Amino acid sequence: MTYLMLTGRTVNQGVTVENKTSAEYAAETSTCFMHEFDMLELGLDNGDTIRVTGPCGEVVMRAVMSEEVGMGTVFVPYGPYANHVVAADTHSTGMPDFKSHQVEIEPTDEEPKRVHELMEDLGGLAYDR
Repeated sequence: MTYLMLTGRTVNQGVTVENKTSAEYAAETSTCFMHEFDMLELGLDNGDTIRVTGPCGEVVMRAVMSEEVGMGTVFVPYGPYANHVVAADTHSTGMPDFKSHQVEIEPTDEEPKRVHELMEDLGGLAYDR
């Protein structure tokens, strides 16, 4: 199903951003916050894994219910998981478009990759494990 994906900062993402190898950072940035009805429509329970496919790629995340997210919209905290879905083009602004990307979401049995695995997928060096 198609959803409008918004990204942004969360308190937990900001607190853990200095330790991108931590389990807390990975847990926060690999979360896709969704409306309860959208989760029901996809047959998802809180914490189930989903594949999010966007303009430049796909990534496996965990779906978490949020009353702050409207139907048809999902929210993903800034980080390596969102970066796998959002196009890097900045349109000469120096900042990628982190808002208003249409994404496809489907349930999956796969587990989210660890942060260092995502970095390696993009050609970067692995973080300390």
